[in-house]
Amino acid sequence: MPATIQYRISCVNAQQRYIQFSATFPCPEDHLSIHLASWRPGRYELGNFAKNIKGFRVFDEQNKVLSFEKSNKDTWQIQTTNTQFIRVEYAYYASELNAGSSFLDDQQLYINPVNCFLFTDQQHAYELTLDIPATWKIASSLNFQDNRCEVANFDKLADSPFICSAKLQKESYEVNGHHFHIWFNNQKFIQWEKVLVDFEKFTRTQIQDFTEFPVNDFHFLIQTLPNAAYHGVEHLESTVITLGPNYDVFGSLYKELLGVSSHELYHVWNVKSIRPAEMHPYNFKEENYSVSGFVYEGITTYLGDLYLLRSGVFSLEQYLVELSKQLQKHFDNPARFNYSVGDSSFDTWLDGYTPGAPGRKVSIYTEGCLLAFVTDMKIRQATKDQYGIQEVMKQLYFNFAEKGMGYTWQDYQQTLENVSGISFKDFFDRFIFGTEPYESILVEACTYFGLEIHQVPSASYAEARLGMKVLPKGPDAQVIAIYPGAPADNGGLALNDEIIAVNNMRLQGNLDQWLTYEEEGMKTVLVNRGGRLIEKSLPEVNRFFYQTHSVKKLDFLDQHQRKAFKYWANLSID
Repeated sequence: MPATIQYRISCVNAQQRYIQFSATFPCPEDHLSIHLASWRPGRYELGNFAKNIKGFRVFDEQNKVLSFEKSNKDTWQIQTTNTQFIRVEYAYYASELNAGSSFLDDQQLYINPVNCFLFTDQQHAYELTLDIPATWKIASSLNFQDNRCEVANFDKLADSPFICSAKLQKESYEVNGHHFHIWFNNQKFIQWEKVLVDFEKFTRTQIQDFTEFPVNDFHFLIQTLPNAAYHGVEHLESTVITLGPNYDVFGSLYKELLGVSSHELYHVWNVKSIRPAEMHPYNFKEENYSVSGFVYEGITTYLGDLYLLRSGVFSLEQYLVELSKQLQKHFDNPARFNYSVGDSSFDTWLDGYTPGAPGRKVSIYTEGCLLAFVTDMKIRQATKDQYGIQEVMKQLYFNFAEKGMGYTWQDYQQTLENVSGISFKDFFDRFIFGTEPYESILVEACTYFGLEIHQVPSASYAEARLGMKVLPKGPDAQVIAIYPGAPADNGGLALNDEIIAVNNMRLQGNLDQWLTYEEEGMKTVLVNRGGRLIEKSLPEVNRFFYQTHSVKKLDFLDQHQRKAFKYWANLSID
């Protein structure tokens, strides 16, 4: 009887996008339940991966077909009486290429095992054999030898993506005895010297704050694409990053490459090691609800960018552009008055990665980032800049992750209070689990570090004066957001309305020009609403709605601000 689950993966007829799997399972009992994961870590929503399964068949050791039945969307029940092992064959449709998917074509086999590998209720090791072209290399944290590898259990396998391709290129660097490998797939021109210097800088700075790194080797698996792409997914020993188009990866997209890479590296500590109790261990069969998204995604978003500043990879101006983007997303979302970041974290399983119902929920990335910024300030203020939020994460790592324990949000709050010496109860009540406005605490945090928030009306007339955001749709303008109480709202416009004309003037991709040209006062727009033409009057008022927010350094910093800025940004001000 096989002591392990033995998998053979092949990619014949790659143009069909079906990866072929053959797996042998030991059968210790008369009945075997086989599962496909319902979700993947890093994406806190149901993945419904079983929709990609085709041709599921089961055979015993005599190659006799066995019957089975499904008990839910991704569980198969098999009677295995008098059977030592079974073989399961199936094909997985792999047509989507992002950082969390699996993909097959004539140039590569890319697998996130959590999408497509089966597991049982028992703990088993896995043996993998890949049938791939001889010219293809393998990029992975898994130790493939001659296209074969062994994996200790499903948790490790699910967390270990791999890319097989002839177009892989790799360079490595070392920090404190840990080895980091950067793989590019399908990228013709790579500025290796620049990449290695910058990656080494932010890696070294992150490790310095934690004092250790959880694994010996780490792999950046970077898929560059011909189309626009920006995505990253964390794993303990690797990350997959998709970025494109290829020709701009070392142009305007380079800062995005640095940002997502620093973010995903920080995840090695925060969520892959420091993990909420609700996900420790992961339950791949159902939702893993947690209110702590403001920690595992919010703090990672904040510190991922801050480490680029602290390591000297980003200039202050570059960093403040990224912080300003988070501010802009926060102020553009009226849902901040409706739903807390804690509640929104719990509900990522409903609609955390789609726009969802207008004005209903907020982003754990954006709100969590801004609250981490404020929390960092509060700790530094209370400790006279001796500690910041990095010390909190370090203590969570050693007190929970290193001991094999998950943390609760109460543990996080207690650690904040232990480090700072002040209470965070009011902060949690008002901002983590409440919906009070952030303006005052953001201004306070910026002021402490010698920064200020600039607010000016949006350059778009439609946004600033009428309170609607639009996207071009041919010659027309489609409404994608409406500011509550603005003329667009009070005048009766609805999301997805297509504005055709302004004051009887037909649009030709020039909505803002006609709005600006017409006299102030009443604007009449003709809209297409689901095939019905409707005329709406939008009465202007003497105020602005959508505004542009940015963070700038003050021209003059006092002595306390200079000190705070230096310890926060790791920069001195001349």
